[in-house]
Amino acid sequence: MEETGGATAYGASLAGGGFDFVKFVRQPQTIVRLLSWIFALVVFACITTEGYINSPHSSEAKCIFNQNDSACQYAVGIGVIAFLACVAFLVLDVYVPFMSNAQERKYAVLADLIFSGAWTFLWFVCFCLLASQWSRTHDVSGIPEDAARATVAFSFFSIATWGILAYYALGRYRRGVNDISIPTYTEPPPDHHSPYPPTYAPTSYNPTTYTPTTYTAYPSSVPDMPQPPFTSNPKPQGDVYQPPNY
Repeated sequence: MEETGGATAYGASLAGGGFDFVKFVRQPQTIVRLLSWIFALVVFACITTEGYINSPHSSEAKCIFNQNDSACQYAVGIGVIAFLACVAFLVLDVYVPFMSNAQERKYAVLADLIFSGAWTFLWFVCFCLLASQWSRTHDVSGIPEDAARATVAFSFFSIATWGILAYYALGRYRRGVNDISIPTYTEPPPDHHSPYPPTYAPTSYNPTTYTPTTYTAYPSSVPDMPQPPFTSNPKPQGDVYQPPNY
């Protein structure tokens, strides 16, 4: 079975494992995301409940930040979207470790990185806008100053928390890219059309022609002795014994 570095890229795969709620809550990323959720809630809640008042000379409610309705609307919009995004990314943080596809985890981390970076900038704009409009508000009679200061303060805190979330997302993305770029051993996929298993490759057989050895008779060094002809009554050789006469 093929295994690559992407099996654990952008978050370790926990397929078959259980969800540890205590461990999840103690993670720094989860803590910062919960803080971002609370800060966003405070910002838009302060404006929607106490951000508009009636002036003594008009029955129309105006924003407490220098009567600039655009400032209040911008802060409420940024706060509501940040509030909902924190809930969505918390659910995604729970689900991402169980994703078996590294490409899906990559998209989740990229979405977190892009959104966190964008909302860091938007919270900075919100803080600058609210702080500028509050400094230009001269008539503070009847204005809930605590709500205005809380809105400005938690807008500033949101810059830090969303910046930290962007930093965590960037770290996860870099680790995922490094894990993908490191090659690991991969077994070749089995070929069902081959009569042999993938680990056995038979060698080719080349038959050879047998050539018998030819033996050559060499003459003997001892010459052959001539044989005498065959005689039926061979004559005795040498002296023949004669019996004596008496």
